[in-house]
Amino acid sequence: MTAITLIQGDITQQSADVIVNAANSSLLGGGGVDGAIHRRGGPAILAECRDLRASRYGRGLPTGQAVATTAGELDARWVIHTVGPRFVPGEDRSRLLASCYRESLRVADELGARTVAFPAVSAGIYGWPIADAARIAVETVRATETDVEEVRFVLFDAQAYEVFAGQLART
Repeated sequence: MTAITLIQGDITQQSADVIVNAANSSLLGGGGVDGAIHRRGGPAILAECRDLRASRYGRGLPTGQAVATTAGELDARWVIHTVGPRFVPGEDRSRLLASCYRESLRVADELGARTVAFPAVSAGIYGWPIADAARIAVETVRATETDVEEVRFVLFDAQAYEVFAGQLART
């Protein structure tokens, strides 16, 4: 069974086999977690993302999908980039958000990863309410068959940490 742990902090400071990037579909960096991972990981990540855009993902990585690159200068073996959905009131896009976690774990299994650090995908600039983001993240990770031994949710602030801790305690 996969252990789930919580950490309040900076995901770019984590030591894990995989650090998951809440990427935008361009794969070319951006703000928030995406920008931080590209800045700290260095140019090798961007170079592999450009190669992916030139080969497999000419129109960008689709929402809910995941793809791996080197981790560059991060203390990880790989970065798995996943594109979360933007929150749209009145439109149920939870299936796409759950897919981000499932697909990231699938790619992690293909790589042989044992430890995966996730941010709260879509809960930042994409506007997903943190309580619902936590529910979807925890329920999806718990329900996904994987060889990953530890999933670590790395939450940027105390509020997100408390919401994820409450969700973890309920499930």
